[in-house]
Amino acid sequence: MIESLEPRTSLLYRSDAFKTKAIAANVTQLAVVVAARPSFSMELVQRCILTAEDQGIASLLILNKADLPETPAARERLGLLTRIGYPLITLSALTDVEPLRPALRHHTTLLIGQSGMGKSTLINALFPEANMVTAEYSEALDSGRHTTTHTRLHRLDADTAVIDSPGLQEFALQHLDAKALAHAFIEFRPFLGQCRFRDCNHETEPGCRLQEAAASGEVDPARLKLFQTLRQLQQNAAQRL
Repeated sequence: MIESLEPRTSLLYRSDAFKTKAIAANVTQLAVVVAARPSFSMELVQRCILTAEDQGIASLLILNKADLPETPAARERLGLLTRIGYPLITLSALTDVEPLRPALRHHTTLLIGQSGMGKSTLINALFPEANMVTAEYSEALDSGRHTTTHTRLHRLDADTAVIDSPGLQEFALQHLDAKALAHAFIEFRPFLGQCRFRDCNHETEPGCRLQEAAASGEVDPARLKLFQTLRQLQQNAAQRL
């Protein structure tokens, strides 16, 4: 039953060339949950953060299963994002979630990530009455088992809530045009509008300020490469319509 309608301040969603999938509205923080096992996709993590940036939503990285011996290597991979300012909390949902609680306070936080990262275990630790179904991940397939089937909001207090969402396998960004996509890369922003050509694609054009920044180390070349890859994927999808 609908009890009331609230103004919409943000909408997190993903879209490919054919459809749009709304995830949650009025979120103030996105928390991307990863773990050393099963392995996680850095590109998927970044795609989630990019759509949050487009909506002006803060992002937080949660590295779960801190007791695993592969955790330092996973933390090093996340350095691509922590070096440009995204906060990281390392914890084990099975033993202690207290490091996370201060970061959740006064936010409506959406937990997002691939299956098997421990989101349901995290929810059970924060909300013991939730009784979320959990499952062991498949070592043979190096992937998690899909246990959460719908998005659900849990309240910690009057102004703090956590939204659990089903595990992701992909996150398309077709709704972001070239300008919006470039602006979603926070470290690109000081260089945008400084290229020699106003319609610069930031690929091979002479006088491209982003390419110069990548060459000088002001921007991580891997991030520029991701931007170029995402733009090409969007263009290919649009041409198939």
